[in-house]
Amino acid sequence: MTALHELTLRALAAALRAGEVTPVEAAAHFLGRIAAQDGLGAFAEVTGEAALRRAAALGAPPADAPPLWGVPLADKDLTARAGVPTRYGSRLNVDHVPARSDPMALALDAAGAISLGKTSTPEFGLTGFTETRIGPPARDPWDPRDGAGGSSGGAAAAVSAGLLPAAPASDGGGSIRIPAATVGVVGLKPSRGQVPAGAGMESPDGLAVAGPIARSADDAALLLDALIGTPGTLPYATRAPGEGPFAEAARAETGGLRIGVTTASPWQETLEVELDADARAAVLGAASALGAEHHVTPFEWRPAPYADMFMTLWAASAARIPVPDERLDDVEPITAWLIRSGRALTAERLLGGYAAARSFERLTIEAFARFDAVLTPALALPPRPIGWFAQDDPESSFVRQCLYAPYSSFVNVAGLPAITVPVASAENGHPVSVQLVGRPGGEAAVLGLAAQLERARGPLPRPPEPGQKRRTESAPGRIG
Repeated sequence: MTALHELTLRALAAALRAGEVTPVEAAAHFLGRIAAQDGLGAFAEVTGEAALRRAAALGAPPADAPPLWGVPLADKDLTARAGVPTRYGSRLNVDHVPARSDPMALALDAAGAISLGKTSTPEFGLTGFTETRIGPPARDPWDPRDGAGGSSGGAAAAVSAGLLPAAPASDGGGSIRIPAATVGVVGLKPSRGQVPAGAGMESPDGLAVAGPIARSADDAALLLDALIGTPGTLPYATRAPGEGPFAEAARAETGGLRIGVTTASPWQETLEVELDADARAAVLGAASALGAEHHVTPFEWRPAPYADMFMTLWAASAARIPVPDERLDDVEPITAWLIRSGRALTAERLLGGYAAARSFERLTIEAFARFDAVLTPALALPPRPIGWFAQDDPESSFVRQCLYAPYSSFVNVAGLPAITVPVASAENGHPVSVQLVGRPGGEAAVLGLAAQLERARGPLPRPPEPGQKRRTESAPGRIG
């Protein structure tokens, strides 16, 4: 019999609704895997007893079971769940236990899921790596010497290692796609306004949205459908509740789309972005594979001025974090640097940054408008060792994050959907991913293209289990 963690999210959900697996069996299985691999730092909090109580209370599957009925998932540690420690990756919140749940937690409950706890995140989700003073770093299951990326590093590590079948996450500058690409799973950042419980409309910059991390495009689509199709508290969803329109798109056979290919990054304006050979080869291989069914065209993209505008937005978002000035020496150095930078912004600088962001959004959408999707690298460099991001030197750390993931944050500024999908294996067996950026509301197109790349690629190996020897030979499952 196939082990539960080897099932797809779709297959596990179907087995639960059919009564072939009970919620208690599923929760216990994944809790056991979490305990066996706690060295990955994937979880900030495990709520095993509460999860098993909820699983037992579900009983037998009802005829109208919601899409994730009985499925074990977990909340990112930026999502408040009533009665569960929610620390936001910060030692300032070690004892914080919220009395009310955030909309994302309520949406997952409405979809029938069971929360196993909190996946780890950097302090207040501000960085593209998950290494904090409050707990162990989130590690790449392929090589635990490397970090898992961030800010949804714990969620991505958990999915990659089979500690969860999929995971809800959030993305304000690449926080879904960076860790997903780092550990070789699928990460989908939806369009601004697409997911009611994390629409991106809650802050003036509109950067952060909620979305799925999964092991396939189909599973990502299933989780996205569940998040959109369950009641939310915000009126921004672009689709009414219904039966899986995005999952249908991920499984559909399509052809004849127009796909642009670029390796240009807005950060090239100020930084010397260097693209790793494996990352470049992955883009070329993906373009060749898609070219068999679609019109694939390399194009020259000259992004609008970006670096100063994005730094203004990021610092402004940090300024709103409820940390008193007199406690800034108690947070991570990069957190304190960003908060101080944001609180020092003048009104003129702040409003100018928001205006520049809206201009960048318009110009980027116009530049990409002739394509159904744009193919880019997911990351510029292979996974980085723990400590590489120089937490004690905030400015150096920020630059290194931009050099590692220079293709991520511009998608948030433009409000576009984007998916990262592994398409190849490096010489050491580690997956290498690409990114597909869609039109506004174009999740169906990028999900369908990602699924086509998965079919062209074939199966990729899974990370080694605890005690297994790390792969060092070239692995199967490669495009190009």
